[in-house]
Amino acid sequence: MAIDVAELLVVTDYFVICTGRTDRQVKTIADEVEDRIREVAGVKPMGREGADEGRWILLDFGDVVLHVFQPTERDFYRLEKLWSDAPRLELPESVTGQSG
Repeated sequence: MAIDVAELLVVTDYFVICTGRTDRQVKTIADEVEDRIREVAGVKPMGREGADEGRWILLDFGDVVLHVFQPTERDFYRLEKLWSDAPRLELPESVTGQSG
């Protein structure tokens, strides 16, 4: 899920929120996103938090902040609900991994 928070926050424009089922999956997702953004855009995150535990990893790329949660943490923090006034961005199927 991607949320446009530019009109609501000063520090970033977008939140990207996704879920991994285990600490290993959460770490792998965060690592892969970081590697891909570095390859494609030549950008490294300004900050990385939560990588030791792997329950919620935050990657701060400035204009975009990625949140990778395990299900329990995502349910607890409910960022989608917290930022329910912000517009959602349509993501292509290749990004979401969902069909139809």
